[in-house]
Amino acid sequence: MKILYLGDDFKHATSAHRAAALRRLGHEVAHLDPAQEAVPASRWICSLNIRTGFRLFAPLVRRRLIRAIRGQRFDLAWIDAGPQLGPAFYRELVRRGLRIINYNHDDPFGNRDHRKWDLYKSALRYHDLTAVVREENIAEALACGSKKVVRVFRSYDPVAHAPLPVTPEDKQKWSSDVVFVGTWMPERGPFLARLLQLGVPLSIWGVRWQKAAERARLQPAVRGEEFLYGSDYVKALQCSKVALGLLSVGNRDLHTTRSAEIPFMGGACFCAERTAEHLAMFREGEEAVFWSSAEECAAQCRKALADPAFRERLSGAARRRIIQMGLSNDENIAWILDALRAEASDIGRPLPKH
Repeated sequence: MKILYLGDDFKHATSAHRAAALRRLGHEVAHLDPAQEAVPASRWICSLNIRTGFRLFAPLVRRRLIRAIRGQRFDLAWIDAGPQLGPAFYRELVRRGLRIINYNHDDPFGNRDHRKWDLYKSALRYHDLTAVVREENIAEALACGSKKVVRVFRSYDPVAHAPLPVTPEDKQKWSSDVVFVGTWMPERGPFLARLLQLGVPLSIWGVRWQKAAERARLQPAVRGEEFLYGSDYVKALQCSKVALGLLSVGNRDLHTTRSAEIPFMGGACFCAERTAEHLAMFREGEEAVFWSSAEECAAQCRKALADPAFRERLSGAARRRIIQMGLSNDENIAWILDALRAEASDIGRPLPKH
C-alpha cells in the first residue's frame, strides 16, 4: 500500500520507528510531520497549544499539509496521535477516499494535558480504526464517536532497540547499578528521593529534574540532564544491572514503552511497579521483579544486585518473553492493519499465556 504517515519525524521518536516498521512490512510510506508544517518550535508556543488545543495553528497546519500532498494518491492514512489535526483536515482525507487509522499511545481522555487533545476528540468520528493502549480508552473513544476501536500493548522497535556491542569505554561511561531513564514528573521525585534515602545506588538520566522539589537530594544521582537517544539510550540500559520502570500517574499508565524496550535490549533486570498489565506481561520473580512501594522497590534492587545469576536469569527470560509476545513494532502494526479489515470492534490484541 501507499501510506500517508502523519506524525513526529524525529528519527529517534517512537512515531518515526513506527513509520520505519511500515516500510519494513513492504509499504510505501510518505512521512510528514504536522508539527513541522506550521507550528513554531518554542517552549512557550508548545505550552500555548496544549492549553488552547492547537486552535491557533490548526488551520495553517491543514492548509500546508494539503498543499504537501497535492497531486498524490494514497491508499491509507496512518495518523500517529495528531493533536494538531481537526475535523476539517480529516474531511479532506475522506474526500480523497483514504481509509484512516489513528494510533495514539498517549492518554487523550485523561486530565493531564489540559486541552491538547480537543481536536483529536472532535475528529474521532472520521477514524476508520482508532488504536489505543489503555483498556479504558476503548469505551472513551467509542463514546466520542469512534467507529471502531482496538487496544494494543506498547511495543519495542526491533532495529532501534536491538542490543549493541558494548566496549570497555561504553561500560565506563554508562554502567549503573540501578538506573532510571526518563523525564521528571511530580510523583517521580519523591519516589526516587526515597530510594536514595534507603541506600539504593541510583543513576538518573533525563530532563526537567531541576524542577523537582527534591532536587537537592536527587542531584548526586543525576548523571545527565538530557534525553538519551539511539545507541546512548540502548547502552545506558544495557550497561546497567537493574532498570526501573516508572509509570505516569497522569497518563493512567499500567505499563509503558519501557516495559517492552528494556527487556528486549537485554542486560538489565526489569524492576517495575506491580500492575495488572505488568503481571500479564511477565512472570513475577522469573522474568521481572515488581514492587508496590519505594521500600519494596529498594528490597528488590538489593536482592538483584546481590545475585548476578538471578539478574541474568531474569534478563534473559524477560527478553525471550517479550519476543514471544510479539510486541515488536512490526508485529503490532501488522495486527492493527489486519484489524482494520476485520469486522469486530472493541477488541484487544491478546497476549500469549505464560
